[in-house]
Amino acid sequence: MRRLLDSSYDTAVRDNLVPLTVTRIAANTCYRFAPPFIAIIAGQAQGFDVSITRVGLVISISELAGFLAPLLGTFVDRVSRRTSLAVGLLGSFVGTMMMAGAPNLVVLCVGLTLLNLLKSCFDLGMAAWISDRVPYERRGRVVGFTETSWALSLLLGVSLLGVITAATSWRIAALVGGMSIAVCAVWLDRRIRAAGEVPVSTEHAPRAVGRMGARDWLVPLSMFGLMGGSQCLFVTFGAWLTDDFDFGANGIAAVGFALGAGELLSSVSSARLTDRIGKERSVALGAGLMVPSALVLAGFDSILPLGLIALAVFIIGFEYGVVSMLPIATNLVASAPGKGFGLVIGAGTFGRGVLTFLATALYEWSGISGAALASIACAMLSAATILLFNRGRRS
Repeated sequence: MRRLLDSSYDTAVRDNLVPLTVTRIAANTCYRFAPPFIAIIAGQAQGFDVSITRVGLVISISELAGFLAPLLGTFVDRVSRRTSLAVGLLGSFVGTMMMAGAPNLVVLCVGLTLLNLLKSCFDLGMAAWISDRVPYERRGRVVGFTETSWALSLLLGVSLLGVITAATSWRIAALVGGMSIAVCAVWLDRRIRAAGEVPVSTEHAPRAVGRMGARDWLVPLSMFGLMGGSQCLFVTFGAWLTDDFDFGANGIAAVGFALGAGELLSSVSSARLTDRIGKERSVALGAGLMVPSALVLAGFDSILPLGLIALAVFIIGFEYGVVSMLPIATNLVASAPGKGFGLVIGAGTFGRGVLTFLATALYEWSGISGAALASIACAMLSAATILLFNRGRRS
């Protein structure tokens, strides 16, 4: 990481980006594990022998808990960064272990809800830790590097858990994921404790602390569309591969690996380009790329190679857009990065919650084409609102 960030960056940032990123890979892996394997979790044996829609409802309810992220943001701004990171990882571990041992859908829902909510606490703490040490105009590069954890969680983490699922069961895979969080949490806590705390930065504070203008609410709305649109396809592509092409856990894991590679490309591209071409324009570019790719998937879902290519392009666009959005979120509320970031992430996870249930219902009604059309509407909403926010900022 020292080769990627020159000496002008804070030493603590250069020393701890790898531990932060690796730990977030573990947390994101557990968070992203359930949707691609929704058909397997819903099935018999180690599953629950229920419909995909019922498991989709469970995932949807757990995602809706992310709407509480603004409250977590306030918590993060009031406690030490180390505390917020530790609380987030502890909750993620407990939630994943509950998921692994869930005897019924109620316990599964509680475990997933705890995982989704407390992982947000970790994300908020990490974003605040970075914003304390990196000026806004240079933050896109650092965030882009840490956000490779989202791509690598799919490329490596979910793919590995998929292989474990094929060899044993999805419950054993979840157990392995939870233990990885525990190991990384101990390692990261030692590094963050050694780095120490710094006062929260008060740079770039054009508004009163803790307040947002009316135009600023366009950013959470844009994130709602961006994350909701991505969830439409992410929560249904595994079922599509299983139902239409007889894919098993290994096959879904292989597709997840390929999609993770695309996400990694987007994260690296965002680290290099977002600060240069503009954060708002980058978000709109990513959302814009989602529209034609989802349209292709909706029209040619019976052609596997074309459908997979369209899905990959869709994921690449989403990843580039969401990574570009995060620096905007940390600067949304002056002197309170956790509050602004929490609001935006909360809106995004709320979008995931709403669209998870809608997408799974559309899937059972009309296949992946219906879910793809819903994702197009969400992506268009995201692009329009972030461009309107950018226009208002310049005027």
